[in-house]
Amino acid sequence: MGATDLTGRVALVTGAAQGMGAAHADRLAADGATVVVNDRVPGAALDEVAARVGGVAMPADVRDPAAVTALVGAVERRFGRLDVLVANHAYMSMAPFLDHDPDDWWRIIETNLSGTFHLIRAAVPGMRSRGEGRVIVVSSGWGVTGWPEATAYAASKAGLIALVKTLGRELAPDGIIVNAIAPGVIDTPQLQVDADAAGRPLAEMHAEYARAIPIGRIGAPAEISAAVSLLADFRLQSMVGQIVQVNGGENRTRA
Repeated sequence: MGATDLTGRVALVTGAAQGMGAAHADRLAADGATVVVNDRVPGAALDEVAARVGGVAMPADVRDPAAVTALVGAVERRFGRLDVLVANHAYMSMAPFLDHDPDDWWRIIETNLSGTFHLIRAAVPGMRSRGEGRVIVVSSGWGVTGWPEATAYAASKAGLIALVKTLGRELAPDGIIVNAIAPGVIDTPQLQVDADAAGRPLAEMHAEYARAIPIGRIGAPAEISAAVSLLADFRLQSMVGQIVQVNGGENRTRA
């Protein structure tokens, strides 16, 4: 199977103003897709990504079901279709379990898990009417293994894994292929949250994580985007409800 060809396809990438989301938008545009980039609020960073990929910026808060319905509706009205949904958005904070503010705990769940639920519910009717679609959910290695002082984040990402396994079974008969990626430690702005929680410089945090990874370094956003490209390929039919772990060998068989 050669390179992914998404010519004529329309993709929506959430959490696309920076980090992995921006890299996913770059990759899908390089594969030929028209890319709509989303983040919670409008801003220069999101607009810059949209301009770079020749796409459109459509900000919306994925925690709001009405805003998500409007977002997907706007994509379908403008382009006539939505073929590929990449649910990449995330919010994370860290704290010891008993010290974690409950409102913040639920904000993490509502963003990461419920936001993805709203997106898929909005996207499925159009995909079902066309008899095909691709849904790619960005979970986390911490959703597989758990992580101290990240209970809400790990729980939300584990919930995404269960969601993907279930929807993989439920939606495949409609031609809608659902899979997830569980990245390991990736060089994104999110690592600053880890460093701040540990009270350590970011470079030191990078080095500590790298020591636990067999390939000796943390991952790059483009490596996750390569997996997104693979899962967006409409020629790939039989990979359904899978959790692709891209982590340099850190987790290995802990699926």
